[in-house]
Amino acid sequence: MGILNVTPDSFSDGGCFLDPDTAVVHGRRMAAEGAAVIDVGGESTRPGAAEVEVDEEIRRVLPVVEALSEEMRVSIDTTKPEVARAAVGAGASLINDVSASLWPVAAELGVGWVAMHRQGDPHSMQDAPTYDDVVSEVRDFLVERADRAREAGIDEVWIDPGIGFGKTKVHNLSLLRHVGELVATGYPVAIGTSRKSMLGRLLAASDGVDEVPTHDRLEGSLATATWAMAQGVRMVRAHDVLPTVQAARVVGGEIQD
Repeated sequence: MGILNVTPDSFSDGGCFLDPDTAVVHGRRMAAEGAAVIDVGGESTRPGAAEVEVDEEIRRVLPVVEALSEEMRVSIDTTKPEVARAAVGAGASLINDVSASLWPVAAELGVGWVAMHRQGDPHSMQDAPTYDDVVSEVRDFLVERADRAREAGIDEVWIDPGIGFGKTKVHNLSLLRHVGELVATGYPVAIGTSRKSMLGRLLAASDGVDEVPTHDRLEGSLATATWAMAQGVRMVRAHDVLPTVQAARVVGGEIQD
């Protein structure tokens, strides 16, 4: 899943693809590099991000979704029913939902749905996240939501543990280590670690610096993505599509002499 943020304030590429024409070019590039889905988002979900009005979010995503969906599969990254409906009307066939609340909309529209776990909201989720057992709590929450979606008639339901969304570094690493428990639920698992702050801190520890900047986290992004895929994760979100696809092929043994 190639990440396409048409926002001014996303943590990694905010402002880079705010222009629709530039965004479409980048979406085509990621598809050519091997992305099976292009995930278009018009509101940043990073910690502390400001909420975007519905009309503005629709204005940002609609021309991009409309153009790209004629050529490739597109998902809409949103928590707003109105935005989801507008994007699906423009051609999106998957709702990537960090609030795990839009299954009625996905069922109504007859499209796929990704349920992600998040503790709190962008303003509070990283203040003091706490769990008794992060793996079992995240798993049970996602299975409950996924079961509801299936009961509502959605055929394509994904679950995502929400790395970095209301979790400490220890929580994130525990979820990665035990991601096989999510895979064992039988629901296809999606995961996103690409360029996240956890990787900046982990890479910094190995380099002896305070924190590795966002643009220099490729090694950590690839390591965590390939680990997840080796455990049975079916979809990974990536900013750097080509190296992620190449790494996946190496791990999967698809590259021949």
